[in-house]
Formats: sequence, C-alpha cells, structure tokens
Amino acid sequence: MFLARPRGWRNQVWETDHMQAPVLVDVDGKARRPWITWFTDCATNAITGVAVTPVHPSRESVLAALRSAVLREDPYGPFGGLPEKVRVDRGKDFLSRTVTAAFDLLDVTVEDLPAYTPHLKGTVEGLNRAVESMFLAALPGYARQPRPGKRSSRPKDEVLLSFEDFTTQLLAWTLWWNTEHRPAPLRGKTPLQAWQDDPTPLRDVPAADLWTFTLEDTGTRTLTTRGIRFKRRDYVGPWMTGQAGIQVRIRFMPHHDHRIEVYHAATGRYLGPADLADQATDEQISAVRRARSARARRLKKDLETSQRERYAAATQPEAPQRLGALTTAQAEAELAQAADTDLAQLAMPDLIPPAAPPADWRTPASLAALTTPGPPIRYPYGRDGASAPDGRHRRAAPPTTDEDGDAS
Repeated sequence: MFLARPRGWRNQVWETDHMQAPVLVDVDGKARRPWITWFTDCATNAITGVAVTPVHPSRESVLAALRSAVLREDPYGPFGGLPEKVRVDRGKDFLSRTVTAAFDLLDVTVEDLPAYTPHLKGTVEGLNRAVESMFLAALPGYARQPRPGKRSSRPKDEVLLSFEDFTTQLLAWTLWWNTEHRPAPLRGKTPLQAWQDDPTPLRDVPAADLWTFTLEDTGTRTLTTRGIRFKRRDYVGPWMTGQAGIQVRIRFMPHHDHRIEVYHAATGRYLGPADLADQATDEQISAVRRARSARARRLKKDLETSQRERYAAATQPEAPQRLGALTTAQAEAELAQAADTDLAQLAMPDLIPPAAPPADWRTPASLAALTTPGPPIRYPYGRDGASAPDGRHRRAAPPTTDEDGDAS
C-alpha cells in the first residue's frame, strides 16, 4: 500500500522514463523492439513529450523528448512549457552530463529517486502499463510472453509494422490519450480539459534558445582554413569564408556526428552549421556495416566457444574433471592462430636480438641479457659512426670527383 501524492498544478512536477515496447517492428529488414521515451505531467496525466528510438535509447533520446515536451507550438502544443521539477529513476541517460546541464540551463530541478522504487513515479509507470494493454497488445508483432518460461506463439506469416508506421500510430494514440481519454484520477475530465482549466502561468522558451540549451557543449576550437577540427575530423560550412583565426564554441546533438553547430566563443552569437568534410558514400557505409556485422558474428562465436566448458558427472566425492581432449595438431593450430591475431606479438621486437656492445661500454645487466652472446662487433675505422682509438668520433670523408665529374 502506498499513499497518493496531492495532484498539484500543471508543470509542477513531470516524470520521465524509458520503455521498451513489447512489439517487434521492421527496422532496416530486422525485427527489433523499439524504445519509447516520454515525459508526463503529474497534475493532468498529459503526455507532454515523446521520442521513439529503433534501438536502445541514449541521452539523445532524452533531449529529443525534452525538446518536444517543452515546446508548445505545432505539432507539440498545447501542452508544454518548463516544469519546476522532473523525477527520474537513476537512469544513466537522464543523469548524464549533457542532460543535467540542459536542465540546469532551463532552471529545472532534477529529483533522482532511489533505485527499485517505481511507486515513487507512479504516473509514468501507470502510463507504461496503460500503453501496453490499451494499444501495443493489439498491434502485429506483439511479443509479450504469456508467462515466465514460455515463449509466445506468433503466426509465421505475420507482417510487422515498419518503424515509421509504428511511430505514426503511437503518436496518434498519444493524441487520443491527451484529448479523448478520461483517466479515473481526473474525475471525468480529459488531460486537455484538466490542462486548460488550470490557471497556472506557463514558462515558455523560444525554439532557437531551447535548441541551443539541449545540445552538448564540447568547448572552444580555432577556425582554420581547413574548417573546424573536431574528433580528428574536419567540419566545413560556406559561412566560414574569411573567418579563419577566430575562436568558436562547438555544440552538437549526441551521436549526430554528421553536423555540428558553431557559435562565437566571445559573444555566443550563432554562426551557422558545419558539415563533415569528405563524407563516405552510402555504398561505403553499407560495406563497413556489413564488415562490422561479420566481425561481430565471428567474435561472438569465438566467445561462445571459449566459454563452453564440460565437466564429468560425479557419482562420488572427487575433484572436478574437465572434459575436452585436443590433439597436438589442434592445440598448435589454435595457439598459432591466437599468436597471429595478437597485435602485441606481431611486432616481435626480440626476434633478432641486437649484437653485444663493445666490452668497454657500461651496459646495464637487464639490457645486456637481451643481446646476442658472443664477441662484440668491431667496425673498421673511417666508417660513418665509427670511433678512433683515441675515442674521438670520426666522420667519413666526403666523396671526391675526378675531372669527368664522376664520384670516387
């Protein structure tokens, strides 16, 4: 049993969370379960912002959902504005440096709840349960297991929704929730009616300023004739002509490394975007992704093979007996393959040990042990780098030329 909080007023407290939808969706030909990131207002049960990610979300998903939650212009309104407080549940994405810096700039307090206490953010947890039973369960590709330990059966010929169609239907359901659904705590009102009946003033942020505040800041750089150097790559823009030598500040959307936003370091004035120079073609990127996938499958197979261990079954107390016999050829082949793939051993700096130094050199014992045993090698006097008997360093005589100009 848990006590209920007072309803409060609109934008007093928001709650946010990630949710992996139990629905398989077609993402570039692969069946994946997308993730939903949303913000909800605790006083009106309104969904103020939402973002959908094909794979596991990150701080970029939080910033995108926050941007859609704060803006009140189409297509996000009329819900929005800045809240006084946001509750999170110790998620690393919500507590990342970029997200917390954005909340600080927007003057929003972040309440970090203790771990394993979902009842402390019951509004968004109730939304997670409601969207599954009211919307996701009716979609093709619903993949929720009926009970632990048993796989759900789906038709083999079932056609999955594309990621775009899934996002379209989810946003339509969000609109229905905000404008037509009547949650029990609102006593017959829709979230929209509860929002409009609340006279609490709203704090709005211009879209341009909000975009700046929700970008990751990476410090200052110097604009050169090659553009801006960022992450060992060059970024250029047509507005950079004649601007070489100035100090600029870089902001960018996390993981969107194809473009950065550039601001003047001293005044903070927005200068313009900069795009990655010498970008690879779509065919090259596809080939790289295929090569990475093949390498990942190989590594995964090798990892599973190395971790697979067998032990003999014991019928009486005895030490564990490891199973898995190898022939000499198999062991040598596997060891040779491991040695070839170890980049540290490919260098082989001690393959040909250096010759022993002259006897009159004071060589540390640790270095002398790494040299080839035997008498030291003496070079004839007069060679480049050779020493004379008196210890002086001699330089080879320069080549001379005869009357015909030939070197001698």
